[in-house]
Amino acid sequence: MLSIEQLKKSLFVSLWFAFLTFPLLVIKVDPIERTVQWRWENMALVAAGSFLVSLLVRVFQVQQERRRERRATGEFVDRVPIMQIILSEPRYLYTLSGAVLLCSLVFPFLFSTYQTNIMITALMYVMLGLGLNIVVGLAGLLDLGYVAFYAVGAYSYALLNYHFDVGFWMALPIGALLAALFGVLLGFPVLRLRGDYLAIVTLGFGEIIRLILENWNEFSEGPSGISNISRPGFFGIELSLEHAILYLYYLMIAMVVFTIFVVNRLQDSRIGRAWVALREDEIACQAMGIDKRKTKLTAFALGATWAGIVGVIFAAKTTFINPASFTFLESAIILCIVVLGGMGSIFGVIVGALILILLPEYLRALSDYRMLAFGAVLVTMMIFRPQGVVANIRRSYQFKSKAEGEG
Repeated sequence: MLSIEQLKKSLFVSLWFAFLTFPLLVIKVDPIERTVQWRWENMALVAAGSFLVSLLVRVFQVQQERRRERRATGEFVDRVPIMQIILSEPRYLYTLSGAVLLCSLVFPFLFSTYQTNIMITALMYVMLGLGLNIVVGLAGLLDLGYVAFYAVGAYSYALLNYHFDVGFWMALPIGALLAALFGVLLGFPVLRLRGDYLAIVTLGFGEIIRLILENWNEFSEGPSGISNISRPGFFGIELSLEHAILYLYYLMIAMVVFTIFVVNRLQDSRIGRAWVALREDEIACQAMGIDKRKTKLTAFALGATWAGIVGVIFAAKTTFINPASFTFLESAIILCIVVLGGMGSIFGVIVGALILILLPEYLRALSDYRMLAFGAVLVTMMIFRPQGVVANIRRSYQFKSKAEGEG
């Protein structure tokens, strides 16, 4: 049960939220009629909703405290989450993956072209999240300028198509290689940096790329951007807009499957274990003989490669790009996908991308309050699941003696 003091604190939180949202949700000014409408019911809803949420948080905290006490006395046995069981058992994982892939393949035939287009965007962010997951989730390098590599891929295809009429399939590896090159160029100056200092430098790098694209008119056409970019071709066949969207959707499905396979193999490889060691303790990692410089540069290069690939796909999808599409907000959204889904977890990043990209679209029914609801969902998520939707399963190794093995 909650104490009177905790109830008073929840009441204070509800009054504080009502006060903060008063100018936005209660007062509505009509400049044409010169009238002011007072919407007191909104204030009551905010106060009641924040009071209930605060109560739930406090109940959750009390339960967590009791659970810790019972665990300390040996009375509590941890329950394994169902998602951890699914991800650790290959038969369950393959069944779930097959069901998701089957649903993805029939999706365009069950929903409209508009919904398919939204899903293409969500799949693009899945790839971006998996790429940043290499840098942030596995290697532990906080990169706030990830959108710069995304811009490099998009502009590489746009400029090659605009000046030399280079097709999509030829530009795809070029964009990936250029983004990887820029990843290495960013990696060299930040080899000795960690934490907040690394974040500030990568943020500055992302802004430098955006400002160059915005002000170098002779090279990038400046704020006007580049239009009439060719869509992906299918053996030289001209596709209508609807068929082009369908083709791009299935292309994104194949690219996401390929990305999951490669990232999973990297995670289980020697370099993947080096990334995890670097994330856990950089000094101990170096003391064990791991080349810290090569490990960091590989993480930046491989993470940037996927951003470059998605950048090329983005330019082909929209057929128009300008620097306004590559602001810091994009880097923040991709980082939120990794953190919300679960750092280091492939399945978690996929779930996080689908939630963060699809939720604002399907909250359009809330009109002006959809971003408020979206923010409330994120805050609630970080309170109740700070480790992410699907936390990464921490590997443990158990060593047995030869006598134990024979017994």
